[in-house]
Amino acid sequence: MSKKNTILAIDQGTTSTRSIVFDHDARPLATARAEFAQHYPDHGWVEHDAEEIWRDVVSTARDALEQSGARDSVAAIGITNQRETIVVWDRETGKPVHRAIVWQDRRTAPLCARMRQEGYEGLVRERTGLLLDPYFSASKLAWILDNVAGARRDAEAGRLAFGTIDSFLLWRLTGGRVHATDVTNASRTLLFDIHRQCWDDDLLRLFNIPRSLLPEVRGNSEIYGETDPALLGRAIPVAGMAGDQQAALVGQACFTPGMAKATYGTGCFVLLNTGEAPVTSANRMLTTIGYRIGGRTVYALEGAIFVAGAAIKWLRDGLHLITHASQTDDMATRIPHSHGVYMVPGFVGLGAPHWDPEARGLICGLTLDATAAHIARAALESVAYQTYDLMEAMAQDGGGLVTTLRVDGGMAANDWFCQFLADILQAGVERPAHLETTATGAAFLAGLACGVWSDLDDVAARWSRGRVFEASMDGAQRQTMLDGWRQAVRRTLTPKAA
Repeated sequence: MSKKNTILAIDQGTTSTRSIVFDHDARPLATARAEFAQHYPDHGWVEHDAEEIWRDVVSTARDALEQSGARDSVAAIGITNQRETIVVWDRETGKPVHRAIVWQDRRTAPLCARMRQEGYEGLVRERTGLLLDPYFSASKLAWILDNVAGARRDAEAGRLAFGTIDSFLLWRLTGGRVHATDVTNASRTLLFDIHRQCWDDDLLRLFNIPRSLLPEVRGNSEIYGETDPALLGRAIPVAGMAGDQQAALVGQACFTPGMAKATYGTGCFVLLNTGEAPVTSANRMLTTIGYRIGGRTVYALEGAIFVAGAAIKWLRDGLHLITHASQTDDMATRIPHSHGVYMVPGFVGLGAPHWDPEARGLICGLTLDATAAHIARAALESVAYQTYDLMEAMAQDGGGLVTTLRVDGGMAANDWFCQFLADILQAGVERPAHLETTATGAAFLAGLACGVWSDLDDVAARWSRGRVFEASMDGAQRQTMLDGWRQAVRRTLTPKAA
């Protein structure tokens, strides 16, 4: 085995950037983190400053390497990123032509609605496994080309490059030498045929996207290029890339069909491994590429919840009911029941299985004896209820009943939430010893490419269980609570989606 047996993982998320150095046993040696600004220039619009993200990537990577003392033993870098968020930049200067448009952004809802009305969703669904929704990248890219002065002209002249955040970071890390992405991020753009695994000319025409903008698409575990030596002290191979949810699927070692994971970050995303055959959902789940390693492609069914941890952040920053997210555990435990209070966190619309971009948030069931604790508890419960909706839809699609769900992300640290989730799902909830499974997955992908780990069995052996939560709620109580949730959701949906 090479003396270089540690991995630097860059986890570029929706609200923060983390760099983590992992050892050969996939244990974190050092972590550096930086939060960055969220920009809301208009109703339903969400943007990031890609230059700020880049600065945070470099600074956190340097800090993590310094803390770990493992600079000389790092074999490779793995990158994982917030998916669907897009950057368009000048190929000569490397400068973005506009702030990054974030996956949560809803400005292109009218365009997507018009395309649905014109009958294009069938084509999109068949080729991409996705729905015509502003969540995905293509309509955001079209917006930049049509609304930034000179952007379409420069794009058609080949002067601009497009990418999701992974692609932008790879470009910058390699000093502009490599313009590439991986199959998982490509599969979220609405421009990529997940069956032929290539950019699709019909979809490019539909969204009026010049092909010259697009990055090369590669597998998830291979050498993409080397970093500019000036950035991190020496040239280091970038050897793994995946969108955050697929990285978590790998980080949770869900390598067998039927295994599922749920990541609770800003949103919540459930991925169910369906093996080498894509499963088409009848319940508006997404069919997506789970990973491609060594030329072998594994597919997944995915359910997307737009607001999970973001609801807790809203309690803190919007309502000022809490000062730390960890307080919600104590608040939920302090009261004996929900008191009939429900929160439907449709702040940026509702994702699967409703796909209603016009839905907005709702708190109902309030009485004069409802307290801040009831609202905090309702926020936690809403994430479990939404997870239940996804798992039920996947089971109906033939994914089978999942008896154990592996969970990760910030909310998974909350014991009360994990127990309530197990009760609502009527399934075991497994929490790993280390919750940073998104970064772990990026590390696994990079380590596989450079020989730190030999194969997927070797990777799976590094996964470590922390705690298991088993269902214990009375069946009648559970059903009553689910009925109340469904009624609250019906109140939230717009008439066309109800």
